[in-house]
Amino acid sequence: MHNDDSTSSTLAEPVANPLPILMEGIARHRLVQAQYNGAVFKLAPYQLFERHKDLFISALNMSKTWASDDERRLGQFKIAGLSALELLDEEFVPIPGYDGSLPRAEDVLLLAI
Repeated sequence: MHNDDSTSSTLAEPVANPLPILMEGIARHRLVQAQYNGAVFKLAPYQLFERHKDLFISALNMSKTWASDDERRLGQFKIAGLSALELLDEEFVPIPGYDGSLPRAEDVLLLAI
């Protein structure tokens, strides 16, 4: 039973504060694995931003099959909806032509690649 308790407390820590994992992923161009709406995704995080006092990330969903490299685009993920975050030991290369613009004019940038 003791082992189960230590495992659950280890898993709960990233959920309680996902920001260090996401910030490291952005800063070091590393993939992050997370659960979002019940599905597991590998995300390449590009931006951390605030919208209406909620935190979001713009990220490329590496788990999605894109028809071509030209169709790849960033999606927005509300941080409150992410769980079971894990920083992976895999780096990503930013999308060619990535300009760093925010999804909406009222968004406030906090960190970006």
